[in-house]
Amino acid sequence: MQPNRIRAYVWEFPVRFTHWINALALVAFCITGFYIGHPFMHAISTKQYIMGWMRFFHFFSAYIFLLSMIIRIYWMFAGNKYSSWRVFIPLTKRQWEDMIGGLKFYLFLKKQPPYAAGHSAMASISYLFVFLLFLFEIASGFALYAQSHMKSVILWLLGGWMSAIIGIQAIRLLHHIVMWLLIVFTAIHVYIGWYLDIAEKNGVMGSIFGGYKFITGKEWE
Repeated sequence: MQPNRIRAYVWEFPVRFTHWINALALVAFCITGFYIGHPFMHAISTKQYIMGWMRFFHFFSAYIFLLSMIIRIYWMFAGNKYSSWRVFIPLTKRQWEDMIGGLKFYLFLKKQPPYAAGHSAMASISYLFVFLLFLFEIASGFALYAQSHMKSVILWLLGGWMSAIIGIQAIRLLHHIVMWLLIVFTAIHVYIGWYLDIAEKNGVMGSIFGGYKFITGKEWE
């Protein structure tokens, strides 16, 4: 810990919990989704129910992911200021200035990192975009799911309505493309996390486990 820094509780348990649930769900989605689209194992016996199990874990992960998103959205209104919905929308001049400064830092045009107690403005707008991708994956996934299940109001609300607007093959393609976007985001997310941990020296990587960061009190809020 750097001198003149205090230990601040930034990430509350629901934020950390949903973060790791989402991470595990995305791993499950990628493995099972790849198999559903392009089976890389083949059954040699009628007792082997590989595709069935892959589809089951894919759908099971989808429901867990949906519940995690509901909790996280709720916590945008019930949690502390670092998890508030206001953080994710650039409403003030200061947020835009911080976003531009953060972009310059990531493009190696500025040496000073975007110090922030919670998310920087650049990170916040990025996470907003990712949340929208999450919501699209949920809706498109349930649109595909509804094709092989009995019609119900719940499935229609969760995404079944999408097939009435977009062709089912287009939904499947977009569902697959967004998965790749999330894979790329994950790689960048981990890299930037470690990079900021070294640059800011405030324990940002450890904070997603314990919730605490070391701040000076002068960070952008």
